[in-house]
Amino acid sequence: MKLNLSADEVLTTTRSVRKRLDFDRPVEATTVLECIDMALQAPTGSNRQGWQWMVVADPDKKRAIAEVYRTHFAAYAKLPPPDYDSADTRARRRDHVRSSANYLAENFERAPFMVIPLIAGRLGPGAGTFQQASAWGSILPAVWSFMLALRERGLGSAWTTLHLPDERIVADLLDIPFDDYTQAGLFPVAYTKGTDFKPAPRLPAVELTHWDTWENRTI
Repeated sequence: MKLNLSADEVLTTTRSVRKRLDFDRPVEATTVLECIDMALQAPTGSNRQGWQWMVVADPDKKRAIAEVYRTHFAAYAKLPPPDYDSADTRARRRDHVRSSANYLAENFERAPFMVIPLIAGRLGPGAGTFQQASAWGSILPAVWSFMLALRERGLGSAWTTLHLPDERIVADLLDIPFDDYTQAGLFPVAYTKGTDFKPAPRLPAVELTHWDTWENRTI
């Protein structure tokens, strides 16, 4: 089932979904594959299309990956929150984001599927800005397209990366050739509880856009 959202609607209402993931509703594997097919229309550097997608449904493997995630989430959760001015819209959402992140960490393995996008090759310790931008620019547009496709079909996800300090453990668990492919994230996939997502509060573009020089914010 599709929601028949306009392009503007799907772009402005695709949220990181955590507490509203419906862990009790089954997801069809064919629907996940359909969303990946949509994602594969995204651009990549030199049209290399050097991507692979790992979909995890096995309960034991999901549980093991969730434990890796929780190990690093525990340390992450102890970090001081971002310091925003009280008038900043992000300050008003800070407690909600922390609460929803805790919820996802506690329930990660309940997601019907976990999806791990992969890009061919590995970035060495000394990788420069050009190499990094080229590599991530060849997989992240596809991942965002995947999330947009989920939204149009009434599903949701959240972009997480906290398992990556132990990327090799997860690679070994799933038989991913670690030396040949880099994991770009870990995405729980589930139907959402309701589909009435709205645009999120954001700073206006005029406050974040510079014209010709850093100091000039006037069109």
